[in-house]
Amino acid sequence: MMNQRIEQIKKGIEPLREEIINHKVYAAIQSVEDIRVFMQYHVFAVWDFMSLLKALQTNLTCTSVPWFPKGSAETRYLINEIVAGEESDVDREGVRKSHFELYLDAMQQCGADTLPIETFIAELKETGDFDRAFTRSGTPKAAEDFVRFTFDVIASNREHLQSAVFTFGREDLIPGMFMSIIDDLHTKFPDNLSIFKYYLERHIEVDGDHHSNLALQMTANLCGDNEQYWQEAEQAIRQALQKRIDLWDGVYNELTEKRLNQAPEEVVTIV
Repeated sequence: MMNQRIEQIKKGIEPLREEIINHKVYAAIQSVEDIRVFMQYHVFAVWDFMSLLKALQTNLTCTSVPWFPKGSAETRYLINEIVAGEESDVDREGVRKSHFELYLDAMQQCGADTLPIETFIAELKETGDFDRAFTRSGTPKAAEDFVRFTFDVIASNREHLQSAVFTFGREDLIPGMFMSIIDDLHTKFPDNLSIFKYYLERHIEVDGDHHSNLALQMTANLCGDNEQYWQEAEQAIRQALQKRIDLWDGVYNELTEKRLNQAPEEVVTIV
């Protein structure tokens, strides 16, 4: 029954997934400068992914002292396994890093501006005020909306919704087309994109395979035989995927605007 519901959700959200995988933003990325713009938006999604992950761990396991058994041991295993990989993976030299820290390394190598995300985190850490952090950092509006939705899901304190968004809204959404673009640019600019290429490959290897399977099982366990939970989960997943589309729209619009502001002889046609 649970596997059947998972398949129903996959079928129901396929049009949204296809819209993401075939988004026009990928074809608009034609240079290292374009990658920088992309990363300056995407890094906010990489960061709030970690927050969603830790919210799940907090809700599904005991993270306080004294310790007491909490929930299903199977579910505890699933989330802890994912946390270990996301929060303390390895970089190309075998040094332990979270995927977020690895992404920052990739941005710095590429020449992308890390000041907005660093300012956002510093302000949020000091004040806990999201509005102030977004304003002080100059977070792009599409990235701000994306993060706000994620934290609405976190604030719901409903594990089945958090797990559903984590599983279907964040995993396995890197299309082959994007990887081909990165491979081509990396061939031309290996000193700028080698870390980003490694990050994407690592994401596909770990998140898109092993972690996706663990997350699917976790969502199935949390929804169980509760029909309302399954319906709520699918609705939340649809909202999450739409937020991803909106985020990519934001990147595309900025890339397009930059090209329009170039001198006529510098304009590059977007396929």
